[in-house]
Amino acid sequence: MPLETARELIMIKEPINKTDLEHIVPYTQARAIILENPDHIVALDCPCRASKEEHCSPIDVCLIVGEPFASFISEHQPQKSRWITQEEAVKILEEEDARGHVHHAFFKDAMLGRYYAICNCCSCCCGAMKAHQNHIPMLASSGYVAQIDHDLCLDCGTCHDYCQFSALGFDDNYSTMVNYDLCMGCGVCVSKCPQDAINLHLEPSKGIPLEVSELI
Repeated sequence: MPLETARELIMIKEPINKTDLEHIVPYTQARAIILENPDHIVALDCPCRASKEEHCSPIDVCLIVGEPFASFISEHQPQKSRWITQEEAVKILEEEDARGHVHHAFFKDAMLGRYYAICNCCSCCCGAMKAHQNHIPMLASSGYVAQIDHDLCLDCGTCHDYCQFSALGFDDNYSTMVNYDLCMGCGVCVSKCPQDAINLHLEPSKGIPLEVSELI
């Protein structure tokens, strides 16, 4: 998801009970967002980064949001987690975004199919992203794709270096192009373009974006 969506999801102030999520998020496993005490947030050491001998830093970038999940993680992983405020969570999101990492909302059958975490992922460490690269569908698009304004783009290649999904490159004329099949609409390239030549645009074939306003 883009940074702004992740920021809004972290800053929710009231309980949410949204059980028909399939009408909002185009992913069958994302059955519900049921947030009790949404301001209860735990920063957890990323299991993917922790499992690697040489990993990206910092390591405590998985955000467990709401109850009962936050308290469960804090109780069972006290050496690997810490309680943080919503403002501290937003700071983690912003710092990870500055590093070029991708924000993912996570749902698992083991977590009742409900939203329970935002992870901040890099393709070199993240198990879900590695699976996605190997055509195992663990990730869903944000519902957006990157679009290049070629009147502004200088074809410097900066965005190529930051794209975690290898969706940006040069065409035969050495102009920057987007591979829409690979683009997940994370928005990292938007913030990294020195010419402000990239925007996110809705792409119906990618599904419907998670709109936080629809949850409240």
